[in-house]
Amino acid sequence: MSERQWLREYDPRSYPPFAVTVDLAVFTLRGDDLCVLLVRRGEYPHRGRWALPGGHVLHGRESADDAAHRELLEETGVDAWRSNAHLQQLAAYSAPDRDPRMAAGLQVVSIAYVALAPGLPDAVAGTDAADARWTPVGAVPALAFDHDRILADAVERVRAKLEYTTSALHFVTAPFSLTELRRVYEAVWGRSVEPANFRRKVLATPGFVSPVDRAATAPGRRGGRPPELYGPGGAATVDPPIRRPM
Repeated sequence: MSERQWLREYDPRSYPPFAVTVDLAVFTLRGDDLCVLLVRRGEYPHRGRWALPGGHVLHGRESADDAAHRELLEETGVDAWRSNAHLQQLAAYSAPDRDPRMAAGLQVVSIAYVALAPGLPDAVAGTDAADARWTPVGAVPALAFDHDRILADAVERVRAKLEYTTSALHFVTAPFSLTELRRVYEAVWGRSVEPANFRRKVLATPGFVSPVDRAATAPGRRGGRPPELYGPGGAATVDPPIRRPM
């Protein structure tokens, strides 16, 4: 049998219904807190409960990555293709009991993503949500579906990547001071970081940060020493790693 013959005879109704969704763990810093975007579901299932934002992958029209970018733009107004936002696939979640619709025979698999961006605006509920808010990761209520697990995995991913990558730079806008950068680590890790040791490690890592002309960033400033400011240095990894305080 040729492939063309096989396609003519292929009957998708022979297989159980299947849906793919994307869920987004969107993080930003608000004050001294690492916050995640939550939405209150306006539709069933789990109507009225808080959840991570997300939605279905449009069948035959987009990839999971495209759906994640679309959902991030719809939920936050952030275009990850054209901004300092960072969007990365986290994991796939497919437990048989993860979605109530599975009881009706629909297999629902979610591909979760982590998004990082600096200074995101106040949350605004989308068309299918009753409410939206930024919530400190330490004050998140019980979430719908398996979003508690997804969020826990996402938080640990973000915390771990700060040790060996320059992902902290996605939480700040250049130019920034090393104090601002250190506060990112403290907010994400929930631990104090010793300033002098942090400064030494950052400046000793080739390509982590790049000095910015202080005079150019403070035109018209008179008297006093302008602050030392930096921008991204182009490196993606930190070697040796900056270890989390225990």
